[in-house]
Amino acid sequence: MSEQQNMNAVLDTFRQRIAQGKPLQIRGGGTKDWYGQVPQGEVLDTRAYSGIIDYEPTELVITARSGTTLAEIDAALEKNNQMLAFEPPRFGGAATIGGMVAAGLSGPTRAASGAVRDFVLGAVLMDGEGQELHFGGQVMKNVAGYDVSRLLTGSLGTLGLILQVSLKVLPKPFASSTRVFEINQEGALRLLNQWGGQPLPLAASAWSNNTLTIRLAGAQAAVDAAIRKLGGSELSNGDDFWRDLREQEHAFFADIHADAPLWRLSLPSVAAPLDLPGRQLIEWGGAQRWLRPDGALSAAAIRAAAVAAGGSASLHRGGDKAVGVFHPLQPAVEKIHRNLKAQFDPKGIFNPGRMYASL
Repeated sequence: MSEQQNMNAVLDTFRQRIAQGKPLQIRGGGTKDWYGQVPQGEVLDTRAYSGIIDYEPTELVITARSGTTLAEIDAALEKNNQMLAFEPPRFGGAATIGGMVAAGLSGPTRAASGAVRDFVLGAVLMDGEGQELHFGGQVMKNVAGYDVSRLLTGSLGTLGLILQVSLKVLPKPFASSTRVFEINQEGALRLLNQWGGQPLPLAASAWSNNTLTIRLAGAQAAVDAAIRKLGGSELSNGDDFWRDLREQEHAFFADIHADAPLWRLSLPSVAAPLDLPGRQLIEWGGAQRWLRPDGALSAAAIRAAAVAAGGSASLHRGGDKAVGVFHPLQPAVEKIHRNLKAQFDPKGIFNPGRMYASL
């Protein structure tokens, strides 16, 4: 049996499972089972539907089936000195490209390079009727249906079964340097916002425990000029630092108990330091702030502080999911979510309740 025949057989199996009308928990490598509300339904494993369909390095586009591991994607890109510029977390070697898109999580370079959805050029989705829906394309200039492709990013599989995706990839930078500065939170935010408005090759930033760490990346001349301008001390194991941050193995995350809450706050980069009891780590130039709250700080208090600062707060890991993992939706936005769910998944079988308990 040819590869195409094998893949067609897998698709037929998917359709049979969908036709049963039972709730399905779409799952690849299972590396992010903890993310979102508690998974429900019988597992629909996507890993049999795998493989790189097309990769043209000169076009900077790769297309792969949803069950393809990120390790396989990384290996193919590495041969051509290319990368997924948004640095998605792997959380182990089993992560798949479908799960990456469904979760929509970006790494340290997000503020400089863009989020996962900014690199999704096209996607194929199997809806609640077992139909294959094609959105977008496999080339950067083809933007037909582009918004729908992006819509799937971060949807946690609630709209349908992602079958394949086309992603824009980028060349790796020629040079990089990780610099360290001893500075308090207020000073770090001030510097990051100043630097953000200047033509600097600032690729990533992280502040915690009165230490600001930045990554400069790009042409060698640009990196060297930025070092001379900004100063700081060189961190020799910079690659390890950013990998640990991406995988949440950095010291800030390392000793978190499995049931302890970890909050992720999305704020304007210019927002002042939050006066909340607990430890904080700041990324993306001030736009992403991690909080490990002290004591009995309530979800309502955390979310109120985030809203007051112009943002939102999600319970990223641990804690009591009964408070709702993601920031509550405004009525108009919730209506949009319901309409989309009804359009793509009228029987409500795909990852029910995974984003919001009512959906």
